Amino acid sequence: MTKLLAGILCSLMFAPCAYADEGMWVLSMLSKRSQKQMKALGLKLNAKQLYNPDGPSFKDAIVSFGGFCSGVVVSPDGLVFTNHHCGYGSIQEHSAPDHDYLKNGFVARTYKEELPNPDLHVSFLIRTEDVTQRVKALLTDDMGLRRRQHVVDSVSRAIEKEAVAGNKLLRAEVASYYQGNEFYLSIYKDYKDVRLVYAPPSSLGKLGGDTDNWMWPRHTCDFSVFRIYAGPDNEPAEYSPENKPYQASAYAPVSLKGYEEGDFCMTMGYPGSTERYLSSFGVDERMKTSNAAMIQIRGIKQDIWTSYMEQDDATRIKYASKFASSSNYWKNSIGMNQSIADLGVIGQKQALENRLRTWIAQHPDMQKKYGTMLPALEQAYKSRFNASHARSFFYESLLGSAELPRFVINFLQLRVNDMTPEMKEQTLKTYEGKYADMDLNIDKEVFATMLKTYAEVVPAEKYHPSLYQTVAQEFGGDFKAYVDSLYAHTAFTTLDGLKRFLANDTTFNLRQDPMTQVAVSLIQAYNGIADESGKDDEVVALNESKLCDALREMEIDRDFYPDANSTLRMSYGVVKSYDPLDAVHYNYYTTTQGILEKAKKGAQNSDYYIQPEVLKLFNGNYGRYGNKQGDMNTCFLSTNDITGGNSGSGMFNGKGELIGLAFDGNWEAMSGDIVFSPKLQRCIGVDIRYVLYVIENYGHADRLINELKLK
Repeated sequence: MTKLLAGILCSLMFAPCAYADEGMWVLSMLSKRSQKQMKALGLKLNAKQLYNPDGPSFKDAIVSFGGFCSGVVVSPDGLVFTNHHCGYGSIQEHSAPDHDYLKNGFVARTYKEELPNPDLHVSFLIRTEDVTQRVKALLTDDMGLRRRQHVVDSVSRAIEKEAVAGNKLLRAEVASYYQGNEFYLSIYKDYKDVRLVYAPPSSLGKLGGDTDNWMWPRHTCDFSVFRIYAGPDNEPAEYSPENKPYQASAYAPVSLKGYEEGDFCMTMGYPGSTERYLSSFGVDERMKTSNAAMIQIRGIKQDIWTSYMEQDDATRIKYASKFASSSNYWKNSIGMNQSIADLGVIGQKQALENRLRTWIAQHPDMQKKYGTMLPALEQAYKSRFNASHARSFFYESLLGSAELPRFVINFLQLRVNDMTPEMKEQTLKTYEGKYADMDLNIDKEVFATMLKTYAEVVPAEKYHPSLYQTVAQEFGGDFKAYVDSLYAHTAFTTLDGLKRFLANDTTFNLRQDPMTQVAVSLIQAYNGIADESGKDDEVVALNESKLCDALREMEIDRDFYPDANSTLRMSYGVVKSYDPLDAVHYNYYTTTQGILEKAKKGAQNSDYYIQPEVLKLFNGNYGRYGNKQGDMNTCFLSTNDITGGNSGSGMFNGKGELIGLAFDGNWEAMSGDIVFSPKLQRCIGVDIRYVLYVIENYGHADRLINELKLK
């Protein structure tokens, strides 16, 4: 079968399959077919070189960065490259108006100047094992969703405990794959002493800002550099000035050769979540509930934040990381809904489901197994829509926007009597940073606005928390007056409330604190909404799992990859341009010429502003980092599969040499979490030569360049 025909069939099926450019593959599950495809595309490494649980292999150079991004080890002394937006929170924490590392960048000249980050860790995968039979042996078809999840959790905890056998240096985690049809155990080693080494100025690391986010062409130098530290035995250790740079068992060499269109490209990282097997009913619901809530609510919240951030540098620094995180998925939801509509995703999903119906009808044994699956899904999604809509807007507006109510909700879940003094101290340290990054005036305005907005979007009073009665009866419906009074009378506007709570202060009546009452009101209302849709949720979960199983049975000879679930995955493809519209062609790389063009717009659009001293870097003298035309490549495109969590993933050529860092997907294929579109979907990466040029010429950090194995 030709590659073109295979691609057409995959498109018609609209299900995850072994199309050469599609898939987030588990290294321990690589089929012979996938290995053959990778070799044909240009991979020179074999499967054991990629993944070997019994010795060093390529996987040992890849880290989960903080549990929310990816990174690649690039030196024998534990140097890690990841994205600027992945390190953004750490850079922000070390910044202040008099040393603004967000604005001006940061470089550590010596090991001693490298900055520790107490809340940051990196994880290495040790091995992955199939434990499906052990988990499913205790599951029965008549189990309800909650009972089933309880059994899965109990068995998983037992497997995890057994796997590490008291080894405190290891962490075990059982995760579900293929919508709960299979289960795999992963063993990790977490290093908790991770220090900031280098950050470019944000005018490069975030060049284009929200304007360019998810767009092509890009010129963003989206990287930051950290270093892993270890104890004297090279094992994980809590931060100590005595710790030494981690001695890596594997690290990636760095290529200065670059790439051409059609060259093999491989990414490795920890993608967060995809829903490629989701039914047409599920896609429709996501558009109208969670995506719609993110678009509307986050847009309002970000406008409030922006109005304060533009007035004061200290506030800008405080809210920079929170704004970037919120904005990222706000724009993602906008693009996803648009892409689902433009690409006709729901219609294509329906075509696949009709094909599945025909296959089921032709096989009596399949009728017994799957005959009620699709009708049950359709009815359950329809039945729960109002509750799902309310739940999505409730979460975004009342649980996910104002910070102080969310803090107190988290406090109420602490089991204070079971906490050791060390645990209490760590909790105080964590929230000391959170309080420092919160402005009460901003938080009050956000909460008042969100209370009003939620009532407008979800008018049904049965979905309103009881605090709305207080607002109506005692404040005449004035949300601002209510919130002003609330914040004026709670003990939680400072860290003092948490301290008294953790100390079991008998003079502190937790139940009478007005913010505690708000937190309880929110929790009860949210749980009530969840209870309303509980039975439908069970039907949806059970039959979405069956749908995934049915698709795999219908095409039993095809390789199917599991949805992303924050475990280590590999994607393979090629460097490639694309045509987003009729008569429009996007080249597969950008150059510094685009930086200069965008900088001219800096006066009108702050996303393109570059400080004059930074702009001087792009003078045409690029030396060994330049391209054949005398310019320098900045970013490039590949057909690799990408989603959130992949940020910071290394992009490698066929020899396993680092050619870039993945940092984004493209606007035309924002439905990529639900369906892979081979014609349009692209992974955007920053060229590693651009990264090295900025390290060497802006930070003059030759010591870092000298650590690398340059090819």
